[in-house]
Amino acid sequence: MALTPTAPFGRMLTAMVTPMTVDGAVDYDGAARLADYLVTEMRNDGLVISGTTGESPTTTDAEKEQLLRAVIGAVGDRATVVAGVGTNDTAHTCELARQAERAGAAALLVVTPYYSKPPQSGLHAHFTKVADSSGLPVMLYDIPGRTGTAIATQTLVRLADHPRIVAVKDAKGDFGAGSEVMARTDLAFYCGDDIVNLPWLALGACGFVSVHGHIVGDRLHDMIDAYLSGDVAGALDIHRGLLPVYMGMTRTQNVITTKAALSMLGLPGGPVRAPLADATPAEMQQLRTDLEAGGVKLR
Repeated sequence: MALTPTAPFGRMLTAMVTPMTVDGAVDYDGAARLADYLVTEMRNDGLVISGTTGESPTTTDAEKEQLLRAVIGAVGDRATVVAGVGTNDTAHTCELARQAERAGAAALLVVTPYYSKPPQSGLHAHFTKVADSSGLPVMLYDIPGRTGTAIATQTLVRLADHPRIVAVKDAKGDFGAGSEVMARTDLAFYCGDDIVNLPWLALGACGFVSVHGHIVGDRLHDMIDAYLSGDVAGALDIHRGLLPVYMGMTRTQNVITTKAALSMLGLPGGPVRAPLADATPAEMQQLRTDLEAGGVKLR
């Protein structure tokens, strides 16, 4: 039997898009319907709200709170609702953490402060202050490709001493560094880059925070179940079957392709907000081809 690591927020989570109406307003009813679909049909154990895939840089604090309440109202205790609260301003991030706690979130996702490239001492102070600002457990989000700064191994080891910092969403892809952190701490690792979901399980990750979970969450859940039951060959078959989906949804920005794919499934998504731009007709056609090659049944 394979080692079964602790998964504090469930094993299969999706970083949910924020559905919009045609005029660019947040579609709260659509968000509730999408959240229910992701939990009921796509077998998600949890949802991350107002992450990067949720277009958090272009939604207001008030929109984030109302969106969080709409999703919690839709899924209740059937899924762990994690609020994305990370910004590049420590004070603002702390306020969003307190807002999320008041709204009923179960946990926080806190991304590395972006653009300003703080030193590791600054990262440690930032994450510690945010974790101290509420009573909610924290998942750190390490994605240097977007933020410009990686969370160093020793910084993660130090942060693991905080009683409320319990997990990492890894989109850094440094398997050696991640292995060292898991060996030296009790931090739960979640893969944040779908193409390497399976390799992360092999190294001890407890699950996924996925974008593709909007479309194939049920199959990703099956992959986790297969791997953790010792059926590595079965997990590999699922991984290979999903390759066209992975490739198709990463040809352009994930938010754009996810909303395009949701439209092909008749699910709430709507347009993206500027400065993002909706998929072109040619991109839509290529995405349809890729999704169908990956076994996704579209309208």
